[in-house]
Amino acid sequence: MTEPGAGREPEERRPEQVRLNRLERRRARIREEIERNRRGEYRVPTWVLTAILVLLVAGWLALIFLS
Repeated sequence: MTEPGAGREPEERRPEQVRLNRLERRRARIREEIERNRRGEYRVPTWVLTAILVLLVAGWLALIFLS
């Protein structure tokens, strides 16, 4: 017995299907990220660490030069 659709060319996907698949993948990624965060596997993004470092250095320099 052969699989249904075996030997046929893949059908074109409609825009609604593409949008739905994209939405499902996004939801799955969000769900996985939430699960990782609950397990304690979260990470601070590099841009946040960079912004904190820049603020600390700017504050330190302002303290030195404005005192």
